[in-house]
Amino acid sequence: MTENEQLHQIEISEETLKEWQSIVDIMAELIGIPAALIMRLVESDIEVFVSSKSEGNPYIPGDHEHFLESGLYCETVINKNDKLLVPNALEDEKWKNNPDIKLNMISYLGYPILLPNGKPFGTICVLDAKKNVYSDTFQNLIKNFREVVQSQLGLIYMNNILGEKNKELSDYLSEIKILRGIIPICAKCKKIRDDEGFWTQVEKYIEDHSNAQFSHGLCGDCEVELYGDLTWYQESKNRP
Repeated sequence: MTENEQLHQIEISEETLKEWQSIVDIMAELIGIPAALIMRLVESDIEVFVSSKSEGNPYIPGDHEHFLESGLYCETVINKNDKLLVPNALEDEKWKNNPDIKLNMISYLGYPILLPNGKPFGTICVLDAKKNVYSDTFQNLIKNFREVVQSQLGLIYMNNILGEKNKELSDYLSEIKILRGIIPICAKCKKIRDDEGFWTQVEKYIEDHSNAQFSHGLCGDCEVELYGDLTWYQESKNRP
């Protein structure tokens, strides 16, 4: 599995989800706003991943929109990989028609959340139904929580990597165990009898039970037996 595949298949544990839920609940309570969210990119969509349990919050986990050209606040945060502060969208020509206006969310503050490889995971953000300039204290609060989330994503990713490595090691040890056992082999043709009683070529048996692959050549004794000391054969081996 490639690094990108592992990153996109990151599974967030229930314990981590509870911690993230506490983060958005604390943000909503301290800042005094109806909605604090952790958004996540899922294929071509962006979805509400964690939503604060605060009064007046219109966002439900699992809600999603097509990401590109959605006009959402979070799209700009992710595309620019930078903070976005919109004190009042109704007074801002660029934002007065964005989709969140329909939910009466007219102010926004959000930061990008990155995966360990620098690719976007989503955003952490807060929204208000009234004008809000969000003080430096509140901005630092959200940035610090963003760092917590990114650190946890890094640990989750490393655990996934270690899990893959442990699985590879386990498979390797299983192969060794199979090959170290007593293998019934024909004394004449050297075929091996498998677990189902069928006789197969030694190459096929080993390839089926390990990651080894065979390439064929001739040892010195067999060269002499087949070709003797013919000079033309010896010379042909040295030709490019």
